[in-house]
Amino acid sequence: MPKIIPITCENKFSYNIIINDNFENLVRNINSIKSEKYDKICVFTDSNVAKAYIDDIVDRLSAEYNIVITYIMEPGEENKQLSVVEGLYEHLIGNHFTRKDLLIALGGGVVGDMCGFAAATYLRGIDFIQIPTTLLSQVDSSIGGKTGVDYLSYKNMIGAFHMPRLVYINLETLNSLPREQLSCGMGEVIKYGMIMDRDFYSWLASDGKKLDDLSREDIFHIVETSILCKKQVVEEDPREHGIRAHLNFGHTIGHAIEKLCDFKLYHGQCVAIGMVAALYLSMKSEADSGISDTDISDLRRILDIYGLYDCVPTEFSSLKASDIIDAMKSDKKADAGRIKFVILKEVGKADTYMDFNDSDYMAAINKVLP
Repeated sequence: MPKIIPITCENKFSYNIIINDNFENLVRNINSIKSEKYDKICVFTDSNVAKAYIDDIVDRLSAEYNIVITYIMEPGEENKQLSVVEGLYEHLIGNHFTRKDLLIALGGGVVGDMCGFAAATYLRGIDFIQIPTTLLSQVDSSIGGKTGVDYLSYKNMIGAFHMPRLVYINLETLNSLPREQLSCGMGEVIKYGMIMDRDFYSWLASDGKKLDDLSREDIFHIVETSILCKKQVVEEDPREHGIRAHLNFGHTIGHAIEKLCDFKLYHGQCVAIGMVAALYLSMKSEADSGISDTDISDLRRILDIYGLYDCVPTEFSSLKASDIIDAMKSDKKADAGRIKFVILKEVGKADTYMDFNDSDYMAAINKVLP
């Protein structure tokens, strides 16, 4: 501690990811982003995170910067809307923010995506940094420059690629998370093992592992390994023209379930269900598939270990496979009704497949419906 992981974009240095267990070096790392100090800083967060961390962050920044303001939204995916971003625009305009100023996203994935989108579009682009405070945002959404908001019930339908200037991770923030949110983040962690790191997947599944018993060293290993997995993908394919699509394993069905349940389920729960269905489809994709019923049983067991598949939420119980398929086809990644579906050739090796039909999807989804 601290650990510094540099991220490149198009073969040039883009930003550092700092893994630490406190906020002691936050201001120093912000000062190192560029030679001239920022004129003003706005910290964007939600009301839950603000109660825990906003005073500490603002005090640290105010010791170095003359103007530090905040903008606090209501928490939850249901508030990931353009109207909230418009309110942030008005706040920035009213405080005379220019391209010499900085936005800070302090919170989970919703806050990070929205703040990044505002930074990408305000004055055609200003700097922002990510301070992710959930496991999901630390291992996934804060990395790679995807930003966006939901539109109606369509997840991340409006967005932009806009790289942060810094990602500062304080692992101690995970101690304040409800168990369900920590479990939710493990959905993305397990995904990395499944699509590209079989050894990591085996480590996650090893005897004695329980969500409540993860040590400080375990958490560091989980976060660092997940970041290194995502780093490898986003550096090779920063704008999702190829291999970055593999990060969507479990998400095509998962996003459809999120939408149909009106975002009442955690993202990780939905991805977990989607990954199980995706393994059934992986078995069907070709004669030489390396996925077996044993792999599906193993995945279900691992999801149980981390609290992701031990019960079926009420909102999920009433869904129909046909409705999930219709929602999948309206996803932003669909192409003329055809879905680029992420499958596994074997555990640790992902691929895409576009030749499934509705009956294939129906059979796989019915395997995971109650």
